[in-house]
Amino acid sequence: MISLNTESLRKYGLNRIFEFAQKAGYDGIEIDVDKNDYDTQNAEYIKELSEKYKLPIVALHTPTDGTQKSVEHVIEMAIYLKCPVVAITPPKLLDFKFTNWLKKEVPVLRKKKHINIALMNASGKTILGFLPARALNNLTDLKKFGMVCLDCSSTVSKKWDLMKTYEHLKELIIHVHISNVRKHKEYSLPNEGILPLESLLRKLKSNKYEGAISVRVRPTELSAGDDDKVVAKLKKVKDFIDEFFK
Repeated sequence: MISLNTESLRKYGLNRIFEFAQKAGYDGIEIDVDKNDYDTQNAEYIKELSEKYKLPIVALHTPTDGTQKSVEHVIEMAIYLKCPVVAITPPKLLDFKFTNWLKKEVPVLRKKKHINIALMNASGKTILGFLPARALNNLTDLKKFGMVCLDCSSTVSKKWDLMKTYEHLKELIIHVHISNVRKHKEYSLPNEGILPLESLLRKLKSNKYEGAISVRVRPTELSAGDDDKVVAKLKKVKDFIDEFFK
């Protein structure tokens, strides 16, 4: 299933994003829940759009700098929307309370709420040039978490080899954020850049990956503001993914 992450067109309203995804032939939508965008927090409205455009919600991504409260809210949204996956960005390095809560409570919530909760590999940003900006953002902790959302662009900033990362985590990957890196810019269009996405897609296909592949790029990559170009580029991206994965 090929989905569109709403972050890719964040300056549009949700209704327009659903419309673009439908016109471009996408199979579903991933909602990037933003604490500054009330529409992305409104499960009832999202359900209306999902039914109107006949596009299921395949994943919800919690706010980037999340809290226990925001994660619990997104999980309840997912249950209401019958959405199978909640993806979480790793907590800030010094947010010990949230980090410990995730380690302790997520396994309980998975069983209690019957939902898949995955941890995304975040970028390799640092504090003071050497401390990682986020906790739980290494291969060991990702494996311990038990479910992973693989973000392709983030592997580059962490200087991880994409294919080796996939092989290391493949049994745990339940959701994929696909994008490329072009001219040193992350979250470029999947069909343009240096990452071996063709190989990754072939691996996902050969390994019978059953989760969604969600397009998550910068809005400028899709020529946001020019509606015709947005649809054309979304179609081109989907054709690229389909070529190697369908």
